[in-house]
Amino acid sequence: MSLRSPLGKVRGLGSAKNGTHHWWMQKITAVALIPMTIWFVSSIVHMTQADYEIVINWMNSPVVAILMMLFVATSIYHLKLGLQVIIEDYIHEEGSKIALQMIVTFGCVVLATTALFSILKIAL
Repeated sequence: MSLRSPLGKVRGLGSAKNGTHHWWMQKITAVALIPMTIWFVSSIVHMTQADYEIVINWMNSPVVAILMMLFVATSIYHLKLGLQVIIEDYIHEEGSKIALQMIVTFGCVVLATTALFSILKIAL
């Protein structure tokens, strides 16, 4: 016998009323990162012998700049989700947990902003 209401079963919400959104976002970003990582690694391998001007010209392409920004944003969001789970699972003191979550969020925002600014500065 389940203690969950029929509406709760349909929505998939647990006691935190958070549901599986976090889990789904982590899985969706992981799947999205597969082709993006293949593209990124193959591009970097292809550019290993290129000189500065060729790399800059490559980054000036709108398609490359957009793919690079998507890769960076998705990677950092996936990183944030993963670190959040690690902190929630392994840090038991509530004050430390909140402080670490704030540090991770702030760090990810700074990292994403810096990376996206750099890509835009090169591309434009």
